[in-house]
Amino acid sequence: MAKSKTQFVCQNCGASYPKWMGKCDNCGEWNTLIEQVVEGSRGKSAVSKSSLSGSVLSVQNMSTISDTESVQRLKTGFKDLDDVLGGGVLLGGVILLAGQPGIGKSTLLLQLSAHIAKSTTVLYASGEESASQVKLRATRLGAETSERLDFASSTSADDIAATIRSGNYKLVIIDSIQTLALDEISSAPGTVSQITNSSNVIIRAAKQSGAAVILVGHVTKEGSIAGPKVLEHLVDVVLQFEGDRYGGFKVIRAAKNRFGSTNEAAIFEMEKEGLRLVENPSAALLAERQNADGSVVLATIEGTRPLLVEIQALVNPTSFGYPKRTASGFDLNRLNLLIAVLERRTKLNLSDKDVYINVVGGIKLNDRAADLAICMAIASAAAERRMDDGIVVFGEVGLGGEVRSAISADRRIAEAKKLGFKKAIAPSTLSKNQFVVGVSDLRTALIDYLQTKKK
Repeated sequence: MAKSKTQFVCQNCGASYPKWMGKCDNCGEWNTLIEQVVEGSRGKSAVSKSSLSGSVLSVQNMSTISDTESVQRLKTGFKDLDDVLGGGVLLGGVILLAGQPGIGKSTLLLQLSAHIAKSTTVLYASGEESASQVKLRATRLGAETSERLDFASSTSADDIAATIRSGNYKLVIIDSIQTLALDEISSAPGTVSQITNSSNVIIRAAKQSGAAVILVGHVTKEGSIAGPKVLEHLVDVVLQFEGDRYGGFKVIRAAKNRFGSTNEAAIFEMEKEGLRLVENPSAALLAERQNADGSVVLATIEGTRPLLVEIQALVNPTSFGYPKRTASGFDLNRLNLLIAVLERRTKLNLSDKDVYINVVGGIKLNDRAADLAICMAIASAAAERRMDDGIVVFGEVGLGGEVRSAISADRRIAEAKKLGFKKAIAPSTLSKNQFVVGVSDLRTALIDYLQTKKK
């Protein structure tokens, strides 16, 4: 009996090698090569045959194609999530939802499917949990009485694709794509070949039947979606579920969306009955704030939604030769850059100080306009001086210490006014607004607004 031919495939980029290597030469990752059986390849005769086969495509004029926006969308029951998706779950579309383990992906999808099942048929297919495990969660969330919500426990991509093609369901949720496998591929579930081919089979079935499909994706320890990058290219929408799994707010953003904007965000909070949309996150984040040194209120933007969050800084003399810098909810490299700007442009000595930054509520900031608030919080903690009450801060800080303009400034100002703040320390380009006290550089902002001694 002929021995099966094998090759070693990188699980990060998909490159193949005839023998095992510790490092992939294509992407540079270590220990990512997995042995797989090579499927029978087609010879030259098959290639020549395919070049002569096929038929002329049936084309449509652009003016006769129906508008995508007129196609029916399924409402999720969460208004903000509908906005992130561009108006709801589009029939025939494939959505990939990725997030850290335990953050609430399965909870969200079971709540979503229970709501949609009130009006149409939904299938929840799980390759990770049994029917009894899912039933326990459904009972907690109040979804066990949904008559149009069906459940199947399967890891076969062939069976799930056949079920989708049957046309019995308008929405199919698959938890998760990393557990699926095709019978004709010998590699283990979760490998590059299984994820790629299983996804292709599922997506083709969704397009043929017109059913919407939501795939759950695992993430790596670095936070990126596990599997080949081609998985994100295949699907129509990629949703990132971010936040602290143990508490705080959880945010859903669209990293890719063929049917809507990628500038929206939905903010949730986990409760006993499941995930709940946060109607006024700014008020919730500032409810327990104490105006002490190192505390600054930042007016930031999550998608298109203005949000007020508290930035906390703690500066202590270091006990070691190398000062420690720690950031929770903020990019550490950006923090090191801002500390360097503070030391160079304001003469504030932080070389022998440990600096700790915390964004309250588990929010992860990707807004460059948070620079000024971070710098003022560090300076406030180092000098043991606090800011006056009723002040919000926003603005980008350049390497020269200049304060640069921020996007959506009018929305930030409107949110601050709504919550009763008196003024905003912001870039001088906004000085025409009476609510704004404009600052042109970082040194001026620190000298003028950190004058009140610690109480």
